[in-house]
Amino acid sequence: MADKNHELRKVGLKVTLPRIKILQVLERHADDHLSAEDVYKALIDAGEDVGLATVYRVLTQFEAAGLVDKHNFDGGYAVFELSTEEHHDHMVDVETGDVIEFFDEELEALQHKLAESHGLELVDHSLVLYVRKKQS
Repeated sequence: MADKNHELRKVGLKVTLPRIKILQVLERHADDHLSAEDVYKALIDAGEDVGLATVYRVLTQFEAAGLVDKHNFDGGYAVFELSTEEHHDHMVDVETGDVIEFFDEELEALQHKLAESHGLELVDHSLVLYVRKKQS
């Protein structure tokens, strides 16, 4: 718990029980992309008394503080994942809604080359590929 207190203080947030509980849910699901409703359900399932409005408010605060990244994939709702130092892109299965993270050095290099060909420097990007299983 002390580690989470430090994490929250480091980004300028006051340590509160709801913030700690929500951070714990996100850490337990670090490989997932959770909606506010998913976080709320996980809290309820764990017997925690945190309202849905509080979950939305805390996730917004976490995003502003850089603790989480928010994604609005087409055809879906906002999902959140813990921020990491390591860049990755996403594939979203249009039939199941599953989110697959990936990193491809060749693709990253191509994006930088494309920006440079226009006399620009790539400083950030977000790439989402919408996919489905191949039909036989």
